[in-house]
Amino acid sequence: MQSLAIFPLFYLPPVSYFKELKRFGNEFLLEKEEHFPKQTFRNRATVYSPNGSLDLIVPVIRGKKLHTKMKDVKISNDFNWQRLHWKSLESCYRNSAYFEYYEDEFARFYHEKFDSLFDYNQEIMDWLFKQLKITPKFELTEEYYDEVTAELDFRSGPVFKKPEGDFKPYFQVFDDRAGFKPNLSIVDLLFNQGPQAKSYF
Repeated sequence: MQSLAIFPLFYLPPVSYFKELKRFGNEFLLEKEEHFPKQTFRNRATVYSPNGSLDLIVPVIRGKKLHTKMKDVKISNDFNWQRLHWKSLESCYRNSAYFEYYEDEFARFYHEKFDSLFDYNQEIMDWLFKQLKITPKFELTEEYYDEVTAELDFRSGPVFKKPEGDFKPYFQVFDDRAGFKPNLSIVDLLFNQGPQAKSYF
């Protein structure tokens, strides 16, 4: 029986992801062997735009096989989605307190080409951990574990999607329009709170 919590690897994960990681002392398994599920945070993130919540979706190549392992999913670069994401992030956070503080380092994820979704997400995650002053202890799964208790399995279902739990309000660029939006992508917290983001969890 698997004894460590298993987390999927997301693109710009929501705040709740990091809250849960902290609950386990930032010690966990990172799922690499699962079949890629559609319409999840593995290739999408939600940010706060001038018009409300906005989903940023990393396009992936649909293989002939119905089930592709997460580690084998390829990013589709048929159109310049990176430029679209970057322009969206700029319009959402250019006026935030700390966007310029992180901009130079963060921009590389939208100017360099990446082929593997897993590798792309992992590089972003490594950068996020560094900015949040988190030193995680994790290993990548080498097989798919079926028998995992519900409290340790964060791979499926609506986990992380709903803004449940205790989310302390913090200043957001457009909160004067639609109020505080909890559990957005971690970059919302980072660009608005900067180095103080690490004390949010």
